[in-house]
Amino acid sequence: MRKRILAVFAVLATVFGLAVAAVPAQASTGGTADGGAHPGVAMIVFYSAEGRFRCSAALVAPNVLLTAAHCTDGALGKTLVTFDSVIAEQPPSGLPVASDPKAGYSAADLAGRISGTGYTDPQYSHFTDEANWNDVGVVVLDQPVSQQPYAIAASGTLDALAPGDVPKSTVTAVGYGVELGKPESGPQRRVPIAYPMIRRSVDLRVQSVAAQILTTHANVNPGRGTGGICSGDSGGPVFADGVIVAVTSFGQANCLAHDGLQRVDIAPVQAWLAGFGVTP
Repeated sequence: MRKRILAVFAVLATVFGLAVAAVPAQASTGGTADGGAHPGVAMIVFYSAEGRFRCSAALVAPNVLLTAAHCTDGALGKTLVTFDSVIAEQPPSGLPVASDPKAGYSAADLAGRISGTGYTDPQYSHFTDEANWNDVGVVVLDQPVSQQPYAIAASGTLDALAPGDVPKSTVTAVGYGVELGKPESGPQRRVPIAYPMIRRSVDLRVQSVAAQILTTHANVNPGRGTGGICSGDSGGPVFADGVIVAVTSFGQANCLAHDGLQRVDIAPVQAWLAGFGVTP
């Protein structure tokens, strides 16, 4: 099963270095600038042994952000948090660089900024077991913030969907993922571009509801969704009827195909989150 999963898998964390020269910014994935619509959704920035990465997260308690396990697993030092909807229109991002990248951000590096420490669900399978995916993590903030936390859906919320209603349903994903753009010349293949670095929202058409994973399909046709998720959207909240039912977990490289979202309305995830004071 591992080989089959990895054949379609593309982790949606993003390393800072994706900007492509001469590629105009286009919201070709269909997402829309979020502005102030989701002020409790944050971008998180952290170091790992592979470099500096960004993911998305949502406030679920005054001092707790919900994100994906692969956005906390292996993180070094502190995690930088920002709730700004627009980080940067053009490079550079203006985000601080760690004084010692091999150790990650220190408290001194992030003085005067929002910061926290990442924790990973110990049952996280590193994408090897679809029945026990558990791609969930949290960032516990050093200080609580004033934004209003979001509610997590009650256990079994998605299971209550009638089979006939599943393909008629949409969910809304929010995050700081990259856009896809076409170069000004040469092959017109869409490629990821890191700027503008902003928060976006996108409506996704539901495909299936499995024990751990909610699958969706990107679509830009009216009434069937507004696009797809892309690199950097990892860990971002997925809303249904105003509550979080999942976090963005994985997708395909073209950002306009099938997406896998880790359910948070399930008992194993909710039991772990309760240890951080997060309950439906």
